[in-house]
Amino acid sequence: MTNQNLAQQIEKLINGAHRRELDISGLSLHRWDTPTEPTSYMLAPSICLIGQGQKRLFLGEDAFVYDADHFLITSIELPVVSQIIEASADKPYVGLTMELDLKVISQMMVDHPPAQPQRGSKTQDDKRGVAVSSLSAPLKDAFVRLLALADHPDDIPALEPLIKQEIYYRLLQSEQGARLSDLITRGNHSYQISQVIDWLKENFSKPVKVEDLASHAGMSVSSFHNHFRTMTAMSPLQFQKKMRLNEARRLMLAEHLDASKAAYEVGYESPSQFSREYSRLFGAPPAKDIRQLSQVMGLS
Repeated sequence: MTNQNLAQQIEKLINGAHRRELDISGLSLHRWDTPTEPTSYMLAPSICLIGQGQKRLFLGEDAFVYDADHFLITSIELPVVSQIIEASADKPYVGLTMELDLKVISQMMVDHPPAQPQRGSKTQDDKRGVAVSSLSAPLKDAFVRLLALADHPDDIPALEPLIKQEIYYRLLQSEQGARLSDLITRGNHSYQISQVIDWLKENFSKPVKVEDLASHAGMSVSSFHNHFRTMTAMSPLQFQKKMRLNEARRLMLAEHLDASKAAYEVGYESPSQFSREYSRLFGAPPAKDIRQLSQVMGLS
């Protein structure tokens, strides 16, 4: 299968929209005719493929660029900023995002342990929650077959799990296998940080202390802070702030809360502070940002 096959499949299924959720669990399609402004959002553990075009993702100060020959993988939920940097009316950007099921990946590791070569000490990039890798033909082919299920909805319940298992198997056998293995191996620093991030996700509106988070991870404060920053490219409190602001944006867009109520819902006591920090992250005050976003998404 070629990149063109993947691009053509996405084009056909998305049918001119900017975004479409398929009946295949956790799989969404994306299409843009022009480059975009940087957009901040929470990205769940996912694999992202591009059929045509190019995209740049920022985690803290780090930038990750990928295209039709490379995939991006995130092993934990992260506040990221992304920007489509190559797209045109003649050659629109088309891509897909599939959330990873870490429980299935964990079971896959038990059933089919990845044969990873021995490596030396890890670099900081190895420990980041985001990575870009070359897209192999077998992995790409599996996604082409997964997308093809959209034309045969009766086949989805039986075949979706099988094709996803193949995708996870190929990821575990790739250079990203060690990254995924670390994430789901108890006692590993990546696993401990991922557990804290899960806790923050459920409790982001509550005030937190780094000391309590370190205790939750079973680490000293200095060790926890260093490992958290290495994996996420930001401090725990910066992470919580971005998580809060992204959730507030979702509440205003999807549940039509006004800015003050959204601010209180996510843990802010001062609406003015919320507005300042929101504007810094999203580039516009809450009301203006939501109005612009609604227009782009065709919600108004």
